[in-house]
Amino acid sequence: MPAFPASVATLLQALSRAPGAPRITWYGDDGERIELSGAVLENWVSKCTNLLVEELDAAPGTRVVLDLPAHWRSLVWALAAWRCGATLTAAEPADVVVTTRPDAWSGPRAATGTGTAEVVAVALPALARRFDGDLPPGAIDAASAVMTYGDRIGWAPDTDPASPALDRTDEGDGDIVVHRDLIKVAARTAGVPDGARVLLDAGAAGPAQVLLTVVGVLAGDGSVVLVSPATAGALRADAARRARLVDGERVTLDLLA
Repeated sequence: MPAFPASVATLLQALSRAPGAPRITWYGDDGERIELSGAVLENWVSKCTNLLVEELDAAPGTRVVLDLPAHWRSLVWALAAWRCGATLTAAEPADVVVTTRPDAWSGPRAATGTGTAEVVAVALPALARRFDGDLPPGAIDAASAVMTYGDRIGWAPDTDPASPALDRTDEGDGDIVVHRDLIKVAARTAGVPDGARVLLDAGAAGPAQVLLTVVGVLAGDGSVVLVSPATAGALRADAARRARLVDGERVTLDLLA
């Protein structure tokens, strides 16, 4: 894999060349372990990209808020948004909101900017087939809707290299990362050797920082063992458990503080 794939599209293509290699391994609060190979990760991203494009007309200039906790699904939706050239932001106004809290974005709150934000409700459990709760009118149940889309992208708009990929001005960083620089910025943020298998706390930093770190590891042909904040705390408190996980997952770089 090149040190710096030119885009999210080329990154996903590169990962798929070793389709069975683990890329994201997730440990949740409840002991859930999910492993996404390069092929599985690409399939998830393709399905979510197809939904964003076909259902919501996502394209360069579309502002997407990820109102999700630290989780493997937030990475999938981030990659999908970038794959169709959209802008990730934590601040309103938004065109699309991907959230575990659809009620919080319904009613008057949903009216942002010059229009109304489209709400995509996400269920976090890997085997969820529908959102566990009532949905406000017009909200899309991602758990059921995503599975109706193909494992390959049918069509996606060309990404504008100069358009914003990540707007972090609301986080105090004061910067905007454009699509042409996204992978390079991610690799610099990660700062790890190529091919590393990295143990990372999903809540160790702000959401944008964690997303960039994971993408940067992947860009260097590496993989990530991503643990929830609660699991990270338990590992820090139990050195033997941490050592077993590092050994069992063949971690080469432990970034738990």
